This record gives sequence, C-alpha cells and structure tokens, in this order.
Amino acid sequence: MSELLNKHANEQTVWVIDDDDSIRWVIEKALQKAGYYVNAFQSADDVLAVLSKDTALPPDAIISDIQMPGTDGIALLHSLKASHPETPILIMTAYSDLDSTVSAFDGGAFDYIAKPFDIDKLLEQVKRACTGSTTIDLAQSTSDDPVLLGDSPAMQSVYNAIGRLSRSKTTVLIGGESGTGKELIAQALHQHSPRANKPFITLNMAAIPGDQMESELFGIEKGAITHDTSERIGRFEQAHGGTIFLDEVGDMPLELQTRLLRVLEDGQFYRIGGSTPISCDVRIVAASLHPLAVRVDEGKFREDLFHRLNVIRIDAPSLRDRSEDIPGLLQHFLDQAASETGEQAKTFDAEFAQHVMALAWPGNVRELQNTAHWLVVMAGGNELNISDLPEPLLSIPDNLDGDWETAFRQWVVLKLKNGEQDLAAIATPAMETIMIQCALRQTQNKRQDAARLLGWGRNTLTRKIKELGLESE
Repeated sequence: MSELLNKHANEQTVWVIDDDDSIRWVIEKALQKAGYYVNAFQSADDVLAVLSKDTALPPDAIISDIQMPGTDGIALLHSLKASHPETPILIMTAYSDLDSTVSAFDGGAFDYIAKPFDIDKLLEQVKRACTGSTTIDLAQSTSDDPVLLGDSPAMQSVYNAIGRLSRSKTTVLIGGESGTGKELIAQALHQHSPRANKPFITLNMAAIPGDQMESELFGIEKGAITHDTSERIGRFEQAHGGTIFLDEVGDMPLELQTRLLRVLEDGQFYRIGGSTPISCDVRIVAASLHPLAVRVDEGKFREDLFHRLNVIRIDAPSLRDRSEDIPGLLQHFLDQAASETGEQAKTFDAEFAQHVMALAWPGNVRELQNTAHWLVVMAGGNELNISDLPEPLLSIPDNLDGDWETAFRQWVVLKLKNGEQDLAAIATPAMETIMIQCALRQTQNKRQDAARLLGWGRNTLTRKIKELGLESE
C-alpha cells in the first residue's frame, strides 16, 4: 500500500477507478504501454481511504467511472476537487446523457469519456491532463432542460461540446440538416450557463420579412417612423444578459450582416432612427441549414462575419447517423404524445424497432416526433405493428442512391443490439461475394476485366472465388 502513497519520480502516475475488472485491465495496460505508472482501484471508497492518509500524494491524473457501488464518480469528483483541487479528473461512463456530462464538468472534471472509448483518444486526454491543461468548469445545470436524448457516439460529441462551452461566452455556430434539433442545442447551451436565469430569444431569419428584420433585431427609436409615438425594443435589447439564437442566419441581408458584425465586435448597436449607441451583453448562437462557407463563395454572406460566427462549431447529427437512438427517441415521443392527447401509451417490439431504425427519416427527429403523434392517435392497439405506420414508412427503400454506408451501419447496429458476435466473419464474405458476382455479371464472366473493376489482380480474384465457393457460379 505504501507504493500507492507516493508518485514515481520518473513516471507520471495515473489512477484508474472502475468496478469492471476488464475495463480497468484494458486502461491499465494501455497507459503502462504509453509509459505511465498506473494504480487501479475497484471503488471510489478505496481511493478516498488512500488519500485520507497524511503521507499520501495525489497522482498526476485520475480516471473514474460514474456508476459504481458505494461512492459514485460524481460524489468522488466533488470530494477530490475539495481536497485536491489541482488534480485533473477524467470522468467515464457508459450511461452518458446531457445531464451527466454537464454534472461532470460542473463538478470540475477535466474531461468526459463516454464508453465504449477509443484508446488513442483516451491516451491523448490523459496526456493533456498530466501536462497541466486548464480544467473546464460549468455553471450549475437547471432542472428545465431541453429534450436532447440519445447515447450514440454522435450525441456524445454534442453533449461534450455543450459541456465545454456552457461557461464560455464564445459565439457558437450550429450546423445540421432540418429537424435535427439545432434550437435544442442552443437552448441547452443557454440553460447550462450562468445566463440561464436571463432571456433566451429565438429568431428565425428566414421567417422574417426583409423590411422588418432590422427593426425586429435592433428596435425603433420613438418618432423615427411617422405616427409612431413610442419606442420599440428590439430583440437584442430583450436578450440583454442572456442568449440570442439566430436560426437560418445565412438568410440575413448583407446590410444587416454589417450591423450584426458590429454587435459582435463592440457589443453596441443603434435603434432605427437613434443616435445614441446601446450596449448589450448578449451571447450569440447561430445556426444555418445551408453551409455558410458556400454562401460566402456565392457572395451572399460576409466572410468576416462568417469567421466571427464560426468560432466554435457544433454539428447536429442526422437521425440516420445515430439510428441506434431511434427506439429510445420514439418511445419518448410516444409517451409524450399519449400524455398530451389523453390517449393510451403505445409500445413496440424488437421487429418494429428494427424496421424504424432502417428507415431513412429525411425529416430527422422532427419527422420521428410527428410520426409518434400520428401513431398514438391513429393506431388501434397498445402494441404497435409495422402495419400501423403511415403508408410512406411501411417499406424500406431499396434504392440507396449511393448511401450504402448508412444501410450497412444500421445492419451492424441491429446485429450488435441482438447480441450477435463475429460480425466481420459474416459481413466480409458477403460483401466480397456481392462485389464478385456483380463484377462478373458486368463483364460477362471475364475474370481479367472483373478483377480490374474491383481493383484486384486476376490471381486474387481467382483465389477469392475459390475461398467463397463461387466456382460453380
């Protein structure tokens, strides 16, 4: 035990805390191979017992799971930040959501690791922790959080970004397809920040007529317009101290882009007809369906404004890029719709889940939510069948339009959820068989030409045909 109480002079020391033996072993071996001295613990209570000794020295970094018997990772984090505030702590869990991510950063976590983790990325995080990079501290989270759901890797990235950015005043640009929840991300950035008790103002620039946009944003001075006897407060003034979310900012006219740039640069603006500058403390979060870089190339968006908005970018993932989240999202929306309409709650089986996961969902989460509401009202039974779906969703399109990777990803997700293993032994021969059959059909069974189409040598093609049992074909 005395070995645990002292750092090794020539090695950086990392402590790993997880009740899962296999996780501890993997991380320990990876860190040792990278040159760290590692101590592994089964529980947070063991760590607290060691650090309670007067002679104990903290390690250079700590990696801790959240879900553990006894003291959990968040409680350990709070305890260690009180007793050893300089020690960087990386929080790790398989049950990641927005609340747990923000709670980790709020407690002073250096970084957040979602299981399953990438070893190389974990090593990079540990390296930054041990070299004394600045820790990230978030404001207290609120109970009225927007509904950002899902534990897919794509959503883990979003949660991590929100956790890192909530304390900051940095301008954020959110990209993503229609219906992916860009406004929810903006709300989460606001609600998990020190500005949470101040206004959150949303403006869809595409929905405001061009001649009204300036007054909507900046207001009108009293007497500036004929017969107007009162001043009109603009949205920037309303959002003072809080956050303003400019959706579809790419649709803003060029002359207004110049005024927005001034607000970003010096925090001041003028009402229409006004001569006195008005100062405002507003965090700007913007979003655009269409890439702003393209709008810049087209001459429809100021390049300097683009760079001011694009300080930090968060991409809202499409539903097809996180198809593993679909069953959980659908059940949430079904329960929500049942509560709103007074209808009985609906459930579904594994077959139904597999079907909806394989659909394209071009309208993303918004389309899924609308479908859930339709099902609650229109479907007869309490347990949904595929036949209950609206007509366009009854069949899975067989024309992938080149998006075979999405279909293949969905297949992998379904197989893993069903507990199947050794997927490479299934998928690789199937893929090679299909490629060979198609190439031979295209070339009228001329192997030399088929091999060329596939990027193989003729001998490679012949060997694979034999290995796959395709000689008779």
